[in-house]
Amino acid sequence: MSQERKIKVIIAKPGLDGHDRGAKLLARILAEAGMEVVYTGLRQTPEMIVETALQEDADVVGLSSLSGVHNYFFPRVVELLREKGLNDVLVIGGGIIPSDDVEFLKKSGVAEIFGPGTPTYEIVEYIKTHCRKR
Repeated sequence: MSQERKIKVIIAKPGLDGHDRGAKLLARILAEAGMEVVYTGLRQTPEMIVETALQEDADVVGLSSLSGVHNYFFPRVVELLREKGLNDVLVIGGGIIPSDDVEFLKKSGVAEIFGPGTPTYEIVEYIKTHCRKR
């Protein structure tokens, strides 16, 4: 009997944003939902995040931003993932992101944006539905 591999999620805080309560909470919720979660900690560069995704063989990269730098960091992470050949890694984002920025982020390769107040079960279901495990 073979055991199916768990979905592996990297939760990352790019930039100088020092608020990680939501990211830590989401990491715990995803773990409780049966996923393997790696939280990278604060003040991560896009290069550090992508290196973690590569080393951990991630299925999903979840980016959190509360400081308004999402329009740079989120697309940069997607770009670096693609450069490393990690085209099937699902990239999602969350935090304080103005609705006017969501279309740009999605065109940049971020699959979905989850704002404040999103029920956590919606995030869990989105990942389970859209993740292509390798």
